[in-house]
Amino acid sequence: FFCFQPLAKLNYFQQPQDIKESDFLKFLEKYGRHSFSAPSQTQSSASAFYRAGDPILIYFESSSVLSMLRQPVKMGASGLCVDENPAGFLDSKSTSCTRFFTNLSKSCLSDPALDAASYYRDFTVLKVPINDTVVPSMKVIYEIEFSGTHGIQNVSVQFRVSNVSGDSGSSLQQHFTLHFWVSSLFLPGTLSHMLPRSGNPGYITGAPLLIANNGVVQHMSILRSEGDGSCSQFLRHTVQFGRNMRTGCKFSLSPIPEESNCSYIQQKLYNALQGMHRAEDLAVTGSAQSNQAEDWTSILIQNCSVQAANSTSYCMVPVTLEIQILWARVGLLSIPQAQILGARYFYQCHPLKFQSTNVVPLTTVVTFTDMTEWPEPPRGQPQMHQKLPFDIFFPFKVAMNMERTYRSDLVISLLLILIISSILCY
Repeated sequence: FFCFQPLAKLNYFQQPQDIKESDFLKFLEKYGRHSFSAPSQTQSSASAFYRAGDPILIYFESSSVLSMLRQPVKMGASGLCVDENPAGFLDSKSTSCTRFFTNLSKSCLSDPALDAASYYRDFTVLKVPINDTVVPSMKVIYEIEFSGTHGIQNVSVQFRVSNVSGDSGSSLQQHFTLHFWVSSLFLPGTLSHMLPRSGNPGYITGAPLLIANNGVVQHMSILRSEGDGSCSQFLRHTVQFGRNMRTGCKFSLSPIPEESNCSYIQQKLYNALQGMHRAEDLAVTGSAQSNQAEDWTSILIQNCSVQAANSTSYCMVPVTLEIQILWARVGLLSIPQAQILGARYFYQCHPLKFQSTNVVPLTTVVTFTDMTEWPEPPRGQPQMHQKLPFDIFFPFKVAMNMERTYRSDLVISLLLILIISSILCY
């Protein structure tokens, strides 16, 4: 029975040492016993801040244990969940995996993987990777807000649970998402360096649209539906440049508090349509810098013009969001660059009756309109108009005339000779 302890850090690769058959005796003298520990290594002082790919550290105060934040991933062809995978700093990704249960009812009460609290309770996230066991208390989040070398500033976790049934041989699929974004409190406008470019400089078709709100740069997104047609609370479609999109889903307003008014319901639906990252500015080019004002254009937002705050039976609520984007190709004809000229959020509203429960169908439409003004096509190559002297062919004409005269004289002479010869013969 062999037990292996990996020494290499996760998220990195190391070239293993090549062991030959003749080397076994040498290693047998050093490690030739039933078990052994890895040689002690001099630990370098902990970094003052997280680096890309570093495991995110968490601390269990009740047990004084320092551990790592983990994100389950699938393993092998079956896609079974492996829970020991650490979450890497700045490594935003979504994973899915499958769990099997022999007794789902029992596992629902005892298995930590099915307990939402096990993903956030009783531990805190370290702002920076320190070795101390005492850390300041802070909110726990899986959407991680960071500020460069100042470390992690905020962490949050969100859940969407579903009722499942079945006992023996049951299975379900779980989804996990880890998302990083920069804090505008310390380093406003630096996230544009973290996000991949959407073009350089012009947008590339299919690249995400860049939006900004108070200096924080994100990708523009729209509503996304779940398998049952309901609006996803956390997952959204990314708007891609040049690609028209249309999505629809059912948004549940239940239960509506009795003290809720029309403004509350309207704002709840506005927030659902525009998402968690509200767009204020749109990047003109795919390589826009957040600290360059000329790289951004303000998004025109047109809310519903009809209000019914004075009605006690119904409320005018937004049900459709039309995102209209005007763009054009500019620059040289050989390498034109796609740039955005302007954008508008246009909301359409319908009356909604006040009820204890309401399911509102929401629709989002994205349209791109090409406003390129192409120059007139070239008229072809200019023709050369060269004027020659009117008597340029005079020498050739004279020569031809002289040759013609010589031939005529020769013919006449021959005729005269023939006539004279015939007379003399008679």
